[in-house]
Amino acid sequence: MFVKAIHLCTKTYVEMTVITPLVEDIVAESGIRNGMVTVQTKHTTTGITVNEALECLESDIQYALSLFAPEDRPYCHARILPDYGSTAGNPTGHLKAMLTGNHCHFLIQDGKMIRGGAQEIYFCEFDGPAQRTVLVMVEEK
Repeated sequence: MFVKAIHLCTKTYVEMTVITPLVEDIVAESGIRNGMVTVQTKHTTTGITVNEALECLESDIQYALSLFAPEDRPYCHARILPDYGSTAGNPTGHLKAMLTGNHCHFLIQDGKMIRGGAQEIYFCEFDGPAQRTVLVMVEEK
């Protein structure tokens, strides 16, 4: 098993970043020829999803998520939380992350990820800007 972290510094409140090349580099670095790669975010207001990398589709995805979790609702999480000692103002980030999920898996054959021609791995930020960590685990099978 080979594990490596990807560190990202997001720039906006909501953004989608293609991380496929970074994951492919880690797969190559692992030296594992046949197995599986898992990509997982360490944060509850971020997501990992797989989709086609088109700017118009990214916009459509962000729009659809904003319809599911609009910013102007009276969320319970948008109040003072004793555990944090401050206001939790990121309920939409949690809801959007729940929809995109926090991980993805790809098979590896002959040292390469097996994916469709339009499949890209996205890191999705829903509560930025922030410093973020994505873990990539490559396993031999």
